[in-house]
Amino acid sequence: MLTILQKEFNAFLNSPVAYVVLGVFLVATGLFVWVFPDSSVLDYGYADLQTLFNLAPWIFLFLIPALTMRTFAEEKKAGTIELLLTRPLTDGQIIGGKYLACLLLALLALVPTLLYYYSVYKLGSPEGNIDSAATVGSYLGLALLAAVFAAIGVLASALTRDQIIAFLVAVVGCFLVYSGFDSLASVLQGSSAYYVSQLGIAAHYRDLSKGLVDSRDLVYFFSVVAVALQATRLALRSRNW
Repeated sequence: MLTILQKEFNAFLNSPVAYVVLGVFLVATGLFVWVFPDSSVLDYGYADLQTLFNLAPWIFLFLIPALTMRTFAEEKKAGTIELLLTRPLTDGQIIGGKYLACLLLALLALVPTLLYYYSVYKLGSPEGNIDSAATVGSYLGLALLAAVFAAIGVLASALTRDQIIAFLVAVVGCFLVYSGFDSLASVLQGSSAYYVSQLGIAAHYRDLSKGLVDSRDLVYFFSVVAVALQATRLALRSRNW
């Protein structure tokens, strides 16, 4: 699995895709956090990074599928999937290696934003006047959200040989899991609205963004990742049906 991970990660770094994804993410978040007056931290007047944590999931919703769309679809189109599957590797090792390579690249995009935290920390009045616990929880939430989006993207890529179709399926899937249940809950009333909202990512992401690391939220994220990767394994096994 580590061999597959290294191969896939190096392939990303040797292609323009990784740099385009990182560049788009950093430029978009930088503009909204520091430049645009309606969302700029400098004009907002409060020492927090809520703009970043509200915006990042929507950017990830498009950028992570752009990373994952080639994982299996490209192998199928090039005819190298059978060669890969005949190697002395299990389906789990192949899926895990490709999945972790995409996830690591997505997490790499978050590293430069730590400068945003440092800047806000220094600019606060008094210095350090920022809710660090909520910031750590928000970064954890973003990392887990990226993990779910990457798993959905890998699944979408395993279902087709066309990268564009894989991208579109992944975007729709990520959107439904992130915002679809919240939208459905908004038209419901009572306890049913609460339980429906808990099926989506947004509710758990909001809880983590408050600095409240609840084991139920962690179990939710890991469960969704596990289900998506297991579905990817079934999709690969279907070649023998």
